[in-house]
Amino acid sequence: MNEGSILAGLDVGTTKICAVVGQVSDGGLKVLALGTAPSRGLKKGIVVDVEATVESIAAAVKDAEALSGVEINSVYVGIAGGHIKSFESYGAVGIKGAEVSEVDLDRALESAKVVYVPLDREVLHVIPVEYVVDGQDGILNPLGMSGVRLEARVQIVTGSVSAVQNLVRCCEKAGLDVVDIVLEPLASALSSTTEEEKQQGVILVDIGGGTTDIAFFKNGVLLHSSVVAIGGNHITNDLAIGLRLPVAEAERVKKVYGSAVPDINDEHEVIQIMVAGRDEKTIPRSYATEIIQPRCEEIIEHVRNVLKDAGAYDEVTYGVVLTGGSSQLSGFDRLAEAMLGLPVRIGAPLSNNGMRSTLSDPMYSTGVGLLLYAMDAETPHFAYGDIFGNILKKMKGWVRGFLKRGPATRERW
Repeated sequence: MNEGSILAGLDVGTTKICAVVGQVSDGGLKVLALGTAPSRGLKKGIVVDVEATVESIAAAVKDAEALSGVEINSVYVGIAGGHIKSFESYGAVGIKGAEVSEVDLDRALESAKVVYVPLDREVLHVIPVEYVVDGQDGILNPLGMSGVRLEARVQIVTGSVSAVQNLVRCCEKAGLDVVDIVLEPLASALSSTTEEEKQQGVILVDIGGGTTDIAFFKNGVLLHSSVVAIGGNHITNDLAIGLRLPVAEAERVKKVYGSAVPDINDEHEVIQIMVAGRDEKTIPRSYATEIIQPRCEEIIEHVRNVLKDAGAYDEVTYGVVLTGGSSQLSGFDRLAEAMLGLPVRIGAPLSNNGMRSTLSDPMYSTGVGLLLYAMDAETPHFAYGDIFGNILKKMKGWVRGFLKRGPATRERW
């Protein structure tokens, strides 16, 4: 990536749309501006109102442009939602020449893709986990190795065809060219976890407004991912129903007074709430905690089930990294640590990723991660390997295959 290059990432979430603009500088990344807008057209990570989504995207991009002084025409877009599913697959081919070549790698990955996928779903990513050459396993890069048989163990990520199409269409209607589409847990991991954590074993839990993304990393690669259609908005709705509050007031109560674990002083501490938007009422703070805690436990229970299904408990040396806006809920990390029996920390964009920025809020992990992906995607040392980068580029081509587009008339950025 050339010095001075301008990059833009777009995190299209259920609660907010976040546009982040960065510039490559001195081998690192400098974040120039952040633009946000309320997300009004998505539900559980899926577009349900195209026009509302387009307006929200345009508003966030306009905000970022005004703050950075840069015109944004092209973006790297994150994708998540309950429609994302992943599973493990396996493929094997004979090595054509004397040693493993790029062609052999492509053939092995294509072999691993030969699995049944429902008609309404499409393979988005085929992420190599390890290769086996003539029975020798644990190989991450078999290029140039001698052998006669090449096997590939991969993670296949699938998504709803219509969900991906609608997301890209919304971006294009907002005047943006989609350079690449990135699985959001991968982007969040780039900004909020260290390479050592991913090498030794870590679970990333990205708690958004409508969904919770769970990703298990080991040996620097993604071994398992899952999306749970529960997030911070469900906690807000629980408070709105339980305390009979407008949603906006329930959100304020969650942020100001909310806690995932009870405190001995909660019974004696009172909080002020606005009932029906106008009548002030005093209640014990423990009332809010009693409503919030069960939903937080439900989210953590899903994380525990993912760990069990992936066989990850004995592999997670570094424990769990919580990120996303809802991870900041008071006591959430302590509750997760108690229920999972693993070390837990809150993850925000890390400065040791070569990024110089004041964005230290976990809610921006995905947006900043998209910039880091954009910066590294075309370099040989990209965190997930050249093959993964190429797969994402193929995904972009697949998406555009559904769209009838004219020749580009805009200058990139």
